[in-house]
Amino acid sequence: MSTPSAEQHDAGSRPDEDGGGRSGRLGLIVRAPLGWMLTGMVGVGLVSGLTATGPGPVPVLGAVAAVAVYWVVMRRVAGRSTPEIARQGAGQEALRGGAVGLGFVLVSALLITVFGGYSFSWAGNGFFSVVWSAAMVQAGAAVTEELMFRGFALQALEQRWGSRAAIVITGLFFGVAHLGAPGAGVWSALAIALEAGVMLGVAFLWRRNIWFVTGLHFAWNTAEQLLGIPVSGHTPKGLFTVDTHGSALLSGGTFGLETSIVPVLIGVLLTVPMFVLAGRSGRLRPRRLVQH
Repeated sequence: MSTPSAEQHDAGSRPDEDGGGRSGRLGLIVRAPLGWMLTGMVGVGLVSGLTATGPGPVPVLGAVAAVAVYWVVMRRVAGRSTPEIARQGAGQEALRGGAVGLGFVLVSALLITVFGGYSFSWAGNGFFSVVWSAAMVQAGAAVTEELMFRGFALQALEQRWGSRAAIVITGLFFGVAHLGAPGAGVWSALAIALEAGVMLGVAFLWRRNIWFVTGLHFAWNTAEQLLGIPVSGHTPKGLFTVDTHGSALLSGGTFGLETSIVPVLIGVLLTVPMFVLAGRSGRLRPRRLVQH
């Protein structure tokens, strides 16, 4: 039996089947969760591809453009509000996330060093130039990746299948997306899926704020780079150089800290309480409450 709303929808869609049918159906597809997810990810991905490796502040300008793309897609295509990118409280959320990300990397690096996996020496690359370059590049990367994976993908999949499924799918996708990095393999993809994809997804659902996870992501990558630790297989200039010793399971080998067992375990320890807090605050959405 058709409900009145369903009858109105059917009545409104029939004219599209004649003449303007293709454009009408395309509009419905794009406005569906998976449609606006793909539209947004492509848009932000294009911005990132054009600006990520640009000189000076270009990556940050790209991040600003990516936020604008996000707003347009969410408001005009998906037809939803965007409290997750609200300017009010954005600085505080970014600082909170940054503190978590910085602590995560420093504790992980300290434990690996204590167990004999790392030794550091001053690189002498120039303090201000290295810090400036790292901040610009990693800010651009953090903003664009979080908009794509937690802003678009996680929220679209959550709307379709609920929070838990969305965390698992985006976590695995995040790990697979890093398979193209130098030295990547099955273990690196799984490690990143757990310690980054799942943790960042749960962190977003806990805070419901892009700036929190962006701050976490930015501090994580920037701290790694400044310490001279490879960032997902890439080794840009840092303040230090790091020599690895012993098992790659401890040090992460040439891929970097992410494939060390130490941050994987710490990531799980951080993820569990954030997941519990998200559940207690009513921010996890079960599938049965999701509209299809």
